[in-house]
Amino acid sequence: MKLKKDSSDKKLRGAYYTPKLLADAIVNLFTTENFNSILEPSCGDGVFIDSLAHAGLLNDTCIVDAVEIDSDESEKVKDRYHDNENVHVISEDFLNFYNNIPDNNKYDLILGNPPYIRYQYLTSVQRTLQSRILTDQGMKANKLINTWVAFLVACVQLLSENGKIAFVIPAEILQVAYAEDLRLYLSNHLKKITLITFKELVFSDIEQETIVFIGEKSSEQNGISIIELKNVDDFSKNIVKKADFQSMKHVKEKWTKYFLDSSEIRLIQKIRNSPYFLKFSDYGIINVGITTGNNEYFSITEETNEKYRLGNATVPLIGRSSHAHGIYFTEKDWETNKSSGKKARLVIFPDIPLSHYPIGYRRYISYGKSIEKNQGYKCSIRDKWYIVPSVWVPDAFFLRRNQLYPKFVLNRCGAVSTDTMHRIKFNDGVDPENVLLAYYNSISFAFTEICGRSYGGGVLEILPGEVGNIMLPRIENINVAKRTDLLEKIDIMIRNNDDIEKVLDIVDQEVLVNILGIDNKWCEKCRIIWKKLQGRRLGRS
Repeated sequence: MKLKKDSSDKKLRGAYYTPKLLADAIVNLFTTENFNSILEPSCGDGVFIDSLAHAGLLNDTCIVDAVEIDSDESEKVKDRYHDNENVHVISEDFLNFYNNIPDNNKYDLILGNPPYIRYQYLTSVQRTLQSRILTDQGMKANKLINTWVAFLVACVQLLSENGKIAFVIPAEILQVAYAEDLRLYLSNHLKKITLITFKELVFSDIEQETIVFIGEKSSEQNGISIIELKNVDDFSKNIVKKADFQSMKHVKEKWTKYFLDSSEIRLIQKIRNSPYFLKFSDYGIINVGITTGNNEYFSITEETNEKYRLGNATVPLIGRSSHAHGIYFTEKDWETNKSSGKKARLVIFPDIPLSHYPIGYRRYISYGKSIEKNQGYKCSIRDKWYIVPSVWVPDAFFLRRNQLYPKFVLNRCGAVSTDTMHRIKFNDGVDPENVLLAYYNSISFAFTEICGRSYGGGVLEILPGEVGNIMLPRIENINVAKRTDLLEKIDIMIRNNDDIEKVLDIVDQEVLVNILGIDNKWCEKCRIIWKKLQGRRLGRS
């Protein structure tokens, strides 16, 4: 992450200007309507005002307020429209503009591309104003929330009784935890929501996936719809008109589920309510892996281990996805990782006086200080920077970031993991092998995509609380020999990099259908859901 002093003025203002083609397409949605008032809360170079003019929406009966914090940009827009008395260009921070606007000042249409500014780049005044906008609507205000969230909330508040809003915003609204309150707020304040997504990036200079958010306060048709397009060229009024809408639940849940059709969403709800399934969290505690403060330093190879003679101060480490070969992490796996040069040990220095340490330990600590490994925030706040806290050996691991699917691996050699993996401690009475077998099926895999979130490069990230919401079939009374045979097959197939769908085929049929009596159509439909959501994610890689 760049520090504020290293960032460009454009980046600090969150100014990523909307392509004219996209602005035209958005404005074109509203050309047949009559508006008395329009607001552009962050007009930038005036592209949306230009699109309004081109579409004939700047007429004698419509007042347009365009707010822009950058005085140079606002002056350029003023110069272009100085002959139009109905276009008011206001050189001001929108957060301040909203704070001072009269309660009865409402807009029929609000559109634009709000700034994408992280909390740490805001001034203290902006932070206060942003916090007030959110908390006034019963939402949480914290350091994770980006400015575009406050802009969206404020603008919905400024809509007239029949008002409409169209914003270009980050696609993270669909899935990130910090937007939970926002999703609930929008579902409570808007009757109809249309989300237009693009497989190709809208902004070539950033890898942030964006969507077009369209909301209506009053509409004959209630609900939410997601429209997937290849790129901006495919964006047309007709495509939006033909959108299918689903009933919108007034909850904080991720909106990624609306990529599914109504029958698929109903099935997901059935599974959640079914007595044949439990949440992953019902089986144990799911935590982030060990937070070392510097994985590069505390994770070591055999070469480093031998150089500093650190063996007695290390534990076996499963460091990343390439370390997990099958569904078990065994002593043999660990030996293979060590011999291949992987960082397969985690340094865990004892909490005793430094003077009691062997010379090798002290040399490695001195080396760490010489390259400033002690200066990182998490290391620097410890009493002894080189002692890693919260070390315990888990029963299993769950990979945090994944490409095709998340691996769930039982711990068979007393290993630990860093925060690249989650660690699991099963409840008393839980048979880990039952849980392991219960995971590798089409239904649970569908929930990994529903519960997780995708980022640039098509990576699926799934956090501990999200892992906890994955639904697993209840396997309680199963023939042990049968279970062992199935798990051995699965382990071999995954180690051989066989197609994971072959694994799902086996567990779906032999466990879910034959043993548990679950309808095979559930498995087939969940396989489609998994492939659909996975395909969308990987399509952006």
